[in-house]
Amino acid sequence: MEFIVHDTLASMAALLQEPLERRPEALREMLTPMRSAIPMPGDIVDLHHQSGGFRVDADDPRYLPAVRRMIEADVLGQVRHELGRASEALGAAEQAESLQVMFVMGDPDNEHLMRIGGGYYGMGGSPGWLYLLGWPSDEVIGRIAHLAVHEFHHNVRYTNVEWNPATVTVGEHVMAEGLAEAFVRELSGAEAMGPWSSMVSGEAFDSARERIMADFALEGMQHTSAYVLGDSAMRRFGAEPRGIPDMAGYAVGLRLVDEVLSATGLSAAEATLLPAAELMRRAGARR
Repeated sequence: MEFIVHDTLASMAALLQEPLERRPEALREMLTPMRSAIPMPGDIVDLHHQSGGFRVDADDPRYLPAVRRMIEADVLGQVRHELGRASEALGAAEQAESLQVMFVMGDPDNEHLMRIGGGYYGMGGSPGWLYLLGWPSDEVIGRIAHLAVHEFHHNVRYTNVEWNPATVTVGEHVMAEGLAEAFVRELSGAEAMGPWSSMVSGEAFDSARERIMADFALEGMQHTSAYVLGDSAMRRFGAEPRGIPDMAGYAVGLRLVDEVLSATGLSAAEATLLPAAELMRRAGARR
C-alpha cells in the first residue's frame, strides 16, 4: 500500500508567517486535496475552527514553535513509518492501493479537544483518506503516529467488514473503537494507546456498559455515535444525549474486545476481519 502523507507541517509553518488576513485562504489551499475528495458543506475554515483546529483568525505565539517542534521530531515521518508497520501486520486483510493522510494542528484553547478528546483525534471512515488533528503537547506528540494507526485500522476494517450508516449497530461501532485501540497495543505496546479507553472507570463504566449492552443491536449511525463519544459531544453537535459518560464507548469497546480475544484466542489483527456480532458469537456472548 502507498501512503501519501501530505506535508502539512511545512504548509502550516509557511501559513503562520503570513499576514493574518491571508491565513484563511492559505488554510483553504492546504485543505483543498481533502475537500475535493470528501464533500463538506460550508466554509472549510469555519469547519476547521468548529472541529478544534488552530485559529487562523488570531495570532498565537505558541503555534509556530509547536509546528517547528513537530518538524524537528519528524512527526510525519513517524506517521508514514507506523502506517507501513500496520499495513504489514494487517497483511491478511484487503487493503486499498493507496491512502492519503492529512495532519492538522489543533487549538490548545479548545476545551472539547483538550479536556474531552485528550488533545487529539482522527477520522478514518472516508475511503482513501485519513484526517488527523492534535495539539502536540508532551503527552500527544509521540502518539500522533499511533493515532494514524488507530484510524488506519478503521479504514482497513471497513474495507473488509460492511459499514452501512443506516444499519451499523451500537455494538459494531463501540467494538470498532475498542478493536482499533487493541490493534495499536498489539503493534506498539500499551504506551502507544490513546487516553480515551481509560477515561471512564468504576460505577460510571459499569453504568455505560449496561446501557451499551442493552442497546447493542440498535441500528443507525445517527444513534451509535452517542454511545461512543458520550453526552458532551452530543450536546455540542446538537444531538440527543443517551446518558453515556464522555468517551465511555472506547472503554467499554476495549473491555469487550479484550474479553473476545481472551475467549477465542484471536489476535486483534485477526479479529479485524470479523463483524462485532460474529466476534461476540465466537466468544459465546449473548449477541
